[in-house]
Amino acid sequence: MATRRANGESSIYEGSDGRWHGRVTVGTLDDGKPDRRHVSGKTEKIVKAKVRKLERERDTGTTRKAGESWTVATWLTHWLENIAIPNVRENTAAGYRVAVKVHLIPGIGAHRLEKLTPEHIEKLTKKMQATGSKAGTAHQAHRTLRTALNEAMRRGHLTKNPASLAKLPRLDDEEVEPYSVEEVQRLLMAAAEAPRNGARWAIALALGLRQGEALGLKWADVDLTNGALIVRRSRLRPRWRHGCTKPCGRKFGGHCPDREPLRAEAADTKSRAGRRRIGLPEQLVSLLQQHKRAQDADRLKAAQLWTEGDWAFTTPTGGALNPRTDYTEWKRLLGKAGLRDGRLHDARHTAATVLLVLDVAERAVMGIMGWSDSGMTKRYQHLTAQVRRDVAARVGGLLWQPSVEAINDPDVGEAGVPARFK
Repeated sequence: MATRRANGESSIYEGSDGRWHGRVTVGTLDDGKPDRRHVSGKTEKIVKAKVRKLERERDTGTTRKAGESWTVATWLTHWLENIAIPNVRENTAAGYRVAVKVHLIPGIGAHRLEKLTPEHIEKLTKKMQATGSKAGTAHQAHRTLRTALNEAMRRGHLTKNPASLAKLPRLDDEEVEPYSVEEVQRLLMAAAEAPRNGARWAIALALGLRQGEALGLKWADVDLTNGALIVRRSRLRPRWRHGCTKPCGRKFGGHCPDREPLRAEAADTKSRAGRRRIGLPEQLVSLLQQHKRAQDADRLKAAQLWTEGDWAFTTPTGGALNPRTDYTEWKRLLGKAGLRDGRLHDARHTAATVLLVLDVAERAVMGIMGWSDSGMTKRYQHLTAQVRRDVAARVGGLLWQPSVEAINDPDVGEAGVPARFK
């Protein structure tokens, strides 16, 4: 027999099927009718516990929204295509796509959204590492999931976010490997011999601009008269679609002869800290002036083939440089200079380390590098002592280097120390 207290309140009863049932009014549906939830169990005790749980959720405002029963896969797909991508930058959207389609949906997509637990997420990140993914990749997938599930909570599809409770693998600090002063000089010498865009590498090594920031520079951003430049935008990696009316036979849109771009060539800097004005050393001003004259010569040579985009660093016909081509040129430059293989980002690390070695104020370093977090400078502190010792040794070698006459003097050794003191 049903047990009722008042109209609209919870009820518990034994049904004709031999099971116990409970019904709880938790709110109002979109059509104005009461949102009355049903639970069932083998015993009255089990159903009473379920009814009390629903009542607590109703009273605390954490009741899951009625409607479609989402799986993790269907929610992530909906969130990615309809919520995230229309409202974030291209590079952020690209990262979301990889995390969702490569890692999250294949790993945990089959779970019901409300049944997802922190343990499911922890098993996924552990499996990712076991199959070769780095800890940073697991963290990126987790951040994407946490963002998507936070949106599900805001919309009432979840009462709590299991991604906020999951323990992630330890993320070791990225090893910073700047080049020494001598290595930077060798790189600059090799860049000076490059047929085109040699000043691009001086920009990276002296000012620490990110790859996208350097390739996104336009001459309107560079003030050679007053020796300064403004970082306003970042070059985006090109994405293409097929533009052919008849199938061209190429698998990827980027290989299509009539390809069409899917994104803009550049976008504004992501943060306020990224948009910044930087002073230019005199030597760099001179290099940029030489580079501009060489580019003017390229413009005349290309004639009607030249595409005027005002880019500071261009292809032979004036187009914006492709980041992939730029990366290949960096590797070629390292080989020409006879240096160890390194990431393009190591040029930025080098510039940051030099600034700290020169005891430039932390706030000024943050402004030049485009950092919004002062904690970034701490990553370089263990390096500056090593570089300072290197600089001190070079100064000592320069000041106390023996003259040719001293070396030829039998009473003086090659180290410049009189033999009688040895």
